[in-house]
Amino acid sequence: MAVAKKTTTKKASAAKTVKSAPKKAARDKVVLAYSGGLDTSVDIHWLQENYNVDVIAIAVNVGQPPSKDDIVARALRNGAIKADFIDVRKEFVEDYIWPALKANAMYQNVYPLSTAVARPLITKVLADVAKKEGAKYIAHGCTAKGNDQVRFDVGLISQNPDLKIIAPMREWVTTREEEIDYAKKNGIEIIVKKSSPYSRDENLWGNSCECGILEDPWEEPPAGAWAYTVDPAKAPAAPKYIEIGFEKGIPVCLDGVRMDGVKLIETLNELAGKYGVGRIDHVEDRLVGIKSRETYECPAAITLIAAHRGLEALTLPKDTIEFKRIIEQKFSQLIYDGLWYEGLRENLQAFID
Repeated sequence: MAVAKKTTTKKASAAKTVKSAPKKAARDKVVLAYSGGLDTSVDIHWLQENYNVDVIAIAVNVGQPPSKDDIVARALRNGAIKADFIDVRKEFVEDYIWPALKANAMYQNVYPLSTAVARPLITKVLADVAKKEGAKYIAHGCTAKGNDQVRFDVGLISQNPDLKIIAPMREWVTTREEEIDYAKKNGIEIIVKKSSPYSRDENLWGNSCECGILEDPWEEPPAGAWAYTVDPAKAPAAPKYIEIGFEKGIPVCLDGVRMDGVKLIETLNELAGKYGVGRIDHVEDRLVGIKSRETYECPAAITLIAAHRGLEALTLPKDTIEFKRIIEQKFSQLIYDGLWYEGLRENLQAFID
């Protein structure tokens, strides 16, 4: 008789291993000094493409005129993960412009340092944002031939020596026309046209204009280069007198009407600009070792410095005035060279105060 063997079959129990998708490494962040102009608009895409970073675009309001559109919204549309427009006009006037005014600060006795005096505050804001956002990079749109690259680099490192600085326009040598073509190719929104060649920097203390025909010092600036001042030949024939009230070297009222610093400067810019006051056209010795033809419009600055010097002539002893003029030259040079946070500037300001 055949006996069947009983067999048992063991079921293999295998636990299912579910492999989770690898976590995407967080990208480093870069805080971009953003103006909404051509360079910094294309910089957003360029930084992502070349450094694989998330861009936080920060525009700092130091009194520049409103843009033709919402530059914060445009920065976001162009790829920034965050964007902001930070208003520091009051701080700009009280902590930067008024010390410069008390020093009668004029680089080469011509230029009231409108662009230069804004840079230390802008770098301070950028460094603060980088700390808050945990960003280890800061980027700016300065070129290799300008003073601002030094002002930004030195100002940022003075705030935080651990910050790493990226300057796309130093690495990517290009023309404005090529930048416009790059923007078009990559779908970047810009508001600059090839027919508008000028590069401007504007704030409460003045407006600078360069590029285009202005590169040739033999050529007189065309009418389109001036934005805030009337041609002196077309200014009102009858003079206008104004009374500026000062307290401890700081202007506080116009024609008896007391107003804050921002309003006072805005009012004087409009008023003096109507009379052609504040136009500057000169060949400037740049910090980087080249000469550059520069045009500026600084109606309020030129008016207030003239008034302040006149007030000093009435109130200061002769020796003090003569010595202060020496101090003023050094103070102006420090601002121009981007050394606002250098200890000597604070010492000189203490004397001036």
